[in-house]
Amino acid sequence: MTLATALALCGDTNRAQKLIEELAEDFPLDTLLNNVFLPVARAIIETQHNNPTRAITLLEAARPYELGYWPGTGSYLPIYTRAQAYLQAREGAKAAAEYQKILDHRGIAPTSLLYTLARLGLGRAYALQGETTKARAAYQDFLALWKDADPDIPILKQAREEYEKLR
Repeated sequence: MTLATALALCGDTNRAQKLIEELAEDFPLDTLLNNVFLPVARAIIETQHNNPTRAITLLEAARPYELGYWPGTGSYLPIYTRAQAYLQAREGAKAAAEYQKILDHRGIAPTSLLYTLARLGLGRAYALQGETTKARAAYQDFLALWKDADPDIPILKQAREEYEKLR
């Protein structure tokens, strides 16, 4: 992840955009930077600006690299960002497919927080489709993984509230 991605995730889109432009200018031949890291940061900015369709388009450049840049490496971030954009666009089936892709490829980044968050995203995607039984199961999986977490973590509180609405 780049600083630009972190800034975008934190909502500091102006600083993220400036850094993206600097990195693209300074490293025009860096394949991973220009095809993975910067498109992810740009896509996050687009979702922050409620433009999920543009985010999804930007992430197409990352597809060839998202399941591993070379043996033993990879990141769920392009897939997860695309799934989040599909959720924002209210395209539950496409979001579910992206979250499932993460869950099907645990070995790419076995300790990644995004792997566990994909279960929550999958629950949200199923709920969006009206697949209540599948949604409940995905939420239960997420909540089981987080059973020992601090109960005041905002994402956990939100997940519990969403799960209760499905009951």
